[in-house]
Formats: sequence, structure tokens, C-alpha cells
Amino acid sequence: MSAARPIRAALLSVYHKDRLAPLVATLRRLGVTLYSTGGTQQFLEEQGAEVTAVEDLTGFPEVFGGRVKTLHPKVFGGILHRRHEASDLAQAEQHGIPPIDLVVVDLYPFEETVASGAPEQDVIEKIDIGGIALLRAAAKNYRDVLVVSSRDQYEAVTQLLEETNGSPSYDDRRRYAAAAFAATSHYDTEIFKYVSQGTGLAAASPVTSPQGTATPLRYGENPHQAGSFIGDLGALFDQLHGKQLSYNNLVDVDAAVQLMREFPADGAPAVAILKHTNACGVAQAASLHEAYTNALACDPVSAFGGVIIVNKEVDLATAQELNKLFFEVLIAPSFAEDALPVLQSKKNRILLRQKPVSLPNKLFKTLLNGVIEQDADLQTETAKDFRTVTKSAPSPDETAALEFALKICKHTKSNTIVLARPGQLLASGVGQTSRVDALRQAIEKAGSFGFDLHGAVMASDAFFPFPDCVEIAGAAGIRAVVQPGGSIKDQDSIDACDRLGMAMMLTGVRHFKH
Repeated sequence: MSAARPIRAALLSVYHKDRLAPLVATLRRLGVTLYSTGGTQQFLEEQGAEVTAVEDLTGFPEVFGGRVKTLHPKVFGGILHRRHEASDLAQAEQHGIPPIDLVVVDLYPFEETVASGAPEQDVIEKIDIGGIALLRAAAKNYRDVLVVSSRDQYEAVTQLLEETNGSPSYDDRRRYAAAAFAATSHYDTEIFKYVSQGTGLAAASPVTSPQGTATPLRYGENPHQAGSFIGDLGALFDQLHGKQLSYNNLVDVDAAVQLMREFPADGAPAVAILKHTNACGVAQAASLHEAYTNALACDPVSAFGGVIIVNKEVDLATAQELNKLFFEVLIAPSFAEDALPVLQSKKNRILLRQKPVSLPNKLFKTLLNGVIEQDADLQTETAKDFRTVTKSAPSPDETAALEFALKICKHTKSNTIVLARPGQLLASGVGQTSRVDALRQAIEKAGSFGFDLHGAVMASDAFFPFPDCVEIAGAAGIRAVVQPGGSIKDQDSIDACDRLGMAMMLTGVRHFKH
């Protein structure tokens, strides 16, 4: 089996040219022969690269308005001939077919054209033929060829070629081939869904059809696990700075985006800091700077190396404060012009500008030898959903704090207890096997960072089976509690609240998160 194989010739044919320049620079440094067509060729030449036009390689011009460019034996023979087969090498030499070791293709934006509402003829013209064929050919011959199937892969491939001095391994080539087949499968599925409208033919299930281009990641959750992202990050974010998002970054970014959906952009400035998908700081305030300061105060230790998300434009004052902390990712709807240079001062810091886009309402997870599916948890209870079950009712400030705490509780790993005051998370106990343990963890953590819990509130993701949580919370100074209820011993907890002068609200809705 072949191992590392040097790249000596590459074919580049891409629709989007952004993010391509660093890869081109690396290929030039490695002395790779470049073949290209049309607009891609022009872009490469603008980068100072020497390029051989595909029509000069084939001796045949582009025809039919560019519909046929690369579909020629000298192109596909260069990709598909087997370097370990003497007969293939002899035929390649006989017919003057040079080897092509790297294929970089960014397909026509078919989905985007459909989404734009363009007329049918415009949509049809965005069905890529040559690009799909190039990807499949290169992916098929991954023993000898490296294939790049998305602009989201440019940075990772550039880094791979730099690290391997232009000689990717067999495992690297196979991984990118798998991503290419995922990309072509998804692309063809989207075309089928469009063309089949009104025909009565059923589109593929999202469980069996990957939804988007597969981008290989450096590794999965741990270095010994392979990983990739299947989807279109470019539709959700503009990456303004930093290294490629890792598997763990993506998991935390997803958790951050889901949590910030609770704090829309038209509300008060909000900041959330997450670590391992759980919020270690959340705050709302009159300014983003104040919200960040309050969020960081919740747990400045866990915030180190975390993911931060905000719901307002990052201004200079907030950027300067953020810049004092080491964090992995910052997500914002926009960045002020004078704030960006401050945040870009750290080379690897990832800055994401989030675009307004709808997120899936269905969640899927592999489990045992199959897949489980559920609706996304889009329900959030507010004061109008609360039912007072104690003699005391919460004050307006306590009610606001309960609403705030419940938003965070919903996005925290079960079993969880969240302690808060209006607009600020004080502490949380996360992922505990016992609700009592979660509460004790939260109380201890709040105390370690100097928070006085007298007058604070508590939210629980599920009911209290016994009154012990209420009793422990009351002793710590907690004055109001919100929980779903539903235990056969609810009354025991209600009675405990009454003895301690605490208010308890029931919502009737559980928010487990596993």
C-alpha cells in the first residue's frame, strides 16, 4: 500500500476564490505544476503563479459556453491512471498524459442559487458537471491523488502540505476522498430534491444523506479519533481571524449559539462564556462591556480557553477587556472597525461573525447500531408560565432572576442547578448524578468566587424528589425557586419552602440535557 506521495502537479477549478491564496502560495513554494481554467486560472496568475491552461493540456478549447472544459482523457487520465500499474504508466506515456496529484474543486453554488429564488434556467446552469466528475475521479484514485472538495478545507490542506512538505500520507488522501464523496452525495441529493419537485419521487432521508460538504478536521474529540464536519459553516459564520475550528471548538460553538438564541439581538446586551458546552458565565447589562465583566466574574478560572458569544456588536472597550483573557473563540453579530485589530492581536484566536440563519429544528444522534431523532428543545418558560405554589410569591426582581436562570438551566448538562440574580449567573452545578450534588457544587463554587447568595434564586432542570435541595438552598440564602414539578413528593418541597419563607414556582416543563 502506498504511503506518503509527493504532489508534483495540481488541477484547480473553483467557483469561490476567497481563502484560496495561501494554498496557492504553498503550492508555488513546493514547485507544483498548476493546471487551471477560466476565472480560476486568472486568479492564480494574479497571485503570481505560472499556470498551464487546461485547453493547452488537452489541445481542445472550452465549448458550449463553458459547459465542457475539463471532460477530456488527458485530464481524467492524469487523475485516474494508477501509478503502481506498469500498464497504466505505459499508456500515460504513450498518449502524453501527465499525472495530476492534487485536484481542488469548489462546486457551482447550486443550493445558494435555488435559495435565491432564481429562475429555473439559472438554477440548471449551476448544476456542476465537470467539477463533480473531477471530484469523483480524484476521490476514487485516493491511493495516488489528494482531493479538496470545499473552500472550507483550504486552510487545513495548506497546513497539511506545509507539515508534510507536499507529501500527504495515504490516510490523509483517503480521509479527504471520503469528504469528497460526501460532498458529491449531498450535491446530487440537493439537485434531485429540486428536479424531482412535482414528480412524486421522494427525496433522501436526512439520516442517510449527509447535509453539506464534509470538511476533515485535524482529529475528533481526542487526537486518536478521526473527525470531520458535514455542513456549510460558511452559511452561518464569516471567520475573520484565527486557526481552523477543531472538533471540540465546533461542539462548544454549537452550545454557545443555542444558548444565545435565548438572548435575541433586540434585547439587552448579553454575553455567555462556555467551557465543555456548559456556561461558566452569563450576564445581561446596560452595555456589552458591563455584561462581559459580569459574565467573567462568575468563574474567571473556567473562562480560560473558553468560547465566548455576544448578541451585540463588539465595541472597542469590550474588545480591550476581552483581549486580557485567553479564549479560543469569540462569536458576535459584528465587530466595530477599531475593535477588530485588538482582537486579532492573538494569532490563533478564532473570530466568527455570525450570520442570521435558521438552525435545524430536528436533532439526530448515532446510538447503538442506529440513529435517534428528536425535536429541538425550543420551548422557554417565562413568568406567564410560572405557577406559584407557596405562600410567598417572588418579587419582580426575583421573577426576572428566575426567568434568567431558567434560560441557562435549559442549556446546561443534567442534573443541573443554576443560581442567579437578575442578569447574572452566580454559579451552576452541572452534569451531576445527584441533584443534591449539583446544588452543593453550585453553592461551593459561588462562595469560592465571592458571591453572597442571600436573595439569589435557584432553577432546576427537573423536579425535586425530596425536600433536601430546598432545605440546603434555603440555608444558603436562596429566596426563590423555579422547577418543573411532577414528583409524587412535590408537596414535601413546597412545605419546606413555606417553612423557610421561600417562594416556589412550577413550570410543568422539564429540560433534561444529556
